[in-house]
Amino acid sequence: MLGGGSGGLATAQRATEYGARVVVIEPARLGGTCVNVGCVPKKVMWNAAQLSHGLDDAADYGFQVSRHGHDWSVLKQRRDAYVKRLNNIYESNLDKKSIELIRSRGKFVASNEIETEDGEKLHAAHILITTGGFPVVPEIPGADLGITSDGFFELEEIPKRVGIIGSGYIAVELAGVLNALGSDVVQFIRYDSVLRSFEEELGHNLLEHMRATGIEVINQAIPQSIQRKKDLILTMEDGREFDSFDSLLWAIGRMPNTHFLALNKADVQVDDRGYIAVDGYQNTSTSGVYAVGDVTGQAQLTPVAIAAGRRLADRLFNAQSERRLNYDIVPTVIFSHPPVGTVGKTEVEARQLFGNEAVRVYTSEFTPMYNALTNYKPKTLMKLVAVGEEERVVGCHIIGAGADEMLQGFAVAISMGALKSDFDNTLAIHPTSSEELVTMR
Repeated sequence: MLGGGSGGLATAQRATEYGARVVVIEPARLGGTCVNVGCVPKKVMWNAAQLSHGLDDAADYGFQVSRHGHDWSVLKQRRDAYVKRLNNIYESNLDKKSIELIRSRGKFVASNEIETEDGEKLHAAHILITTGGFPVVPEIPGADLGITSDGFFELEEIPKRVGIIGSGYIAVELAGVLNALGSDVVQFIRYDSVLRSFEEELGHNLLEHMRATGIEVINQAIPQSIQRKKDLILTMEDGREFDSFDSLLWAIGRMPNTHFLALNKADVQVDDRGYIAVDGYQNTSTSGVYAVGDVTGQAQLTPVAIAAGRRLADRLFNAQSERRLNYDIVPTVIFSHPPVGTVGKTEVEARQLFGNEAVRVYTSEFTPMYNALTNYKPKTLMKLVAVGEEERVVGCHIIGAGADEMLQGFAVAISMGALKSDFDNTLAIHPTSSEELVTMR
């Protein structure tokens, strides 16, 4: 197994449960992007930002709270210690299951043979590639003066003024954290909105929230160069200059970690960006070689990699020949401020797939009860997308407080094929935001 991230570790342990002998080849910290420089430490930072927002609201609920700043170094130290504990737990779990761990980088020398950096060669009937991805840095002058999401987790102190280039989920998440914890944040986006691959209203709504909380958002911004004088200066293709930054952060996408694998030695096909082509069962173009997770470019989310890997192990080692992951319904949350939760088809996707006449959309926009007493009154937006005469719900999209926690249950309902009438017939829990999803008309 090439890679010790979440997908690889989940696959390894499931395969071992079925009696397979497993070797994991991983040169870096166990847990991959998610545990080390992704969702886990990011959620810690998001929690800290949420506390900051709570302190802002405390006076509106009658609390006399005085703030004495925030100690970034304490947060980083405790966060890093937590991540290290997870690394150790992962390694201990491998040891308990007698899974061999080789601390090296591996590459193909044949379709059934891997060579490590130390020259050790391993033969296997089944080889799984789960090496993940890495953040993109553009090829423009001075780009290396900026940092990526990896560098964000290395910061020893919070930047006073930071520019974030990007409009996807990583960009908006880090912008929200830094803004809440005290940075002056400027976000540069290529078009006119953020989260453009999600339901359209979510991006527009989030953009309003970001600006309302003090994040400056610059539209139509295509970077041309970065230079350092006293501080960092970012120049755009249209000639605009933005200066006085002590940090610039690239959040413009990720690329697959495949360049070192010598995939040509195994005749494994990749696309023009290096993503490994797989079928619905995670098979690559070469028999006995498989790939899961970010390296395939399919729904680059930790639970997706874990689920796909476990199903692959079920198929290969437990005689479940048709076991595979359904990528049609993938719930996900963007830990912005406020959070965004989405599962299933967007309205545009549903209309393209089922036709305009077959689609019916239900929406609700309201101020959450929590904000009834606060000066800042962000709106929550919810949207259900239903299709056909029976109005089967194929999409659920939420932005607002609690979206991250409430979406999981509704994802179960949509995965089971729930109809709008099933939602209607479910008793509401009052007073909550989630009740809006079962009372829409």
